[in-house]
Amino acid sequence: MSRFLINAALIAAAAVVLMLLNPHMMGNLGPYQLGILNKAGIFIILAVSLNLINGYTGQFSIGHLGFTAVGAYTSAAYVKYLAPAGWDPQLSLVVSLVVAGLMAAACGVVVGLPTLRLKGDYLAIATLGFGEIIRVVLLNLETVNVAGQSIDLGGARGFTGIAHISNFFWIYFSAFITVVVVLNIVNSSPGRAFKSIREDELASEVMGINTTYYKVVSFVIGAFFAGLAGGLWAHEFQVLHPARFNFIASFDVVVMVVLGGMGSTTGVILSAVFLTYLPEWLRSWEQYRLVIYSLALIIMMLVRPQGLMGTRELSVRFLDRFRGRSDKADPRQGVTA
Repeated sequence: MSRFLINAALIAAAAVVLMLLNPHMMGNLGPYQLGILNKAGIFIILAVSLNLINGYTGQFSIGHLGFTAVGAYTSAAYVKYLAPAGWDPQLSLVVSLVVAGLMAAACGVVVGLPTLRLKGDYLAIATLGFGEIIRVVLLNLETVNVAGQSIDLGGARGFTGIAHISNFFWIYFSAFITVVVVLNIVNSSPGRAFKSIREDELASEVMGINTTYYKVVSFVIGAFFAGLAGGLWAHEFQVLHPARFNFIASFDVVVMVVLGGMGSTTGVILSAVFLTYLPEWLRSWEQYRLVIYSLALIIMMLVRPQGLMGTRELSVRFLDRFRGRSDKADPRQGVTA
């Protein structure tokens, strides 16, 4: 219970801080700078949620943006067509994000149950196939009928006319909740099962761990937060097109996880921010931007193949003490394995 109260207090404190920062950020940053900052926050959610699957559970999913697409279209359609008239836009956003996350999680169950019995390259191909199926369906789906109401998804034209009701507060508050939830999961009994599967799936089965169950749980949780990120994306950038959720975009999120360190939430956050801003910093060298970007990744993989943080996390000693964690960290390092 004490851990729950501490986490609730941290979430409440983060909400207060972000509410205070929101008008300051809106007033002192231009639309372009604020857009990149919000984009970084969305990629933090995507990378941290994928890290739960790829980094902590040891699976290899490369179709993560398929769940993002499901969440984005669900959230946009709910607010535009299904939200009750007269609702406050922010309330509609919150409800739509929950619905988007649940819809993506349901897709995670549908995909996870048959595919997570696969391993290695076969699992990667299966998740890639799912992402492409979602993209092609959205590309060819013009309208759907929900509760007797026709919803125009746009098909190849794209989904337009989406309300701009997402902002700095909701994006970074969602990112904070994602990080807190994932860290609590990986430091719990299911989290130890995830790590056991990552290290040796066969040995985990011998020890009585239902590996398929835990892999599906990890997959569904990651899908939920990917759908949440999709809803935020839709209401931040206001235009959706299936081409935005292709294989290359999914691979970008995989690169964030690998570069940050598979199994390190801290490293993944740093990597997500860095790789969001790097292409923008390189816009002055437009012709060589992708070459420099690729060389930076290659050099990083040669110099530090385990990623920026490896499997380590930055820790704050007094928070660890209040949480009652048993990790024996060197106080001079500020890092636990």
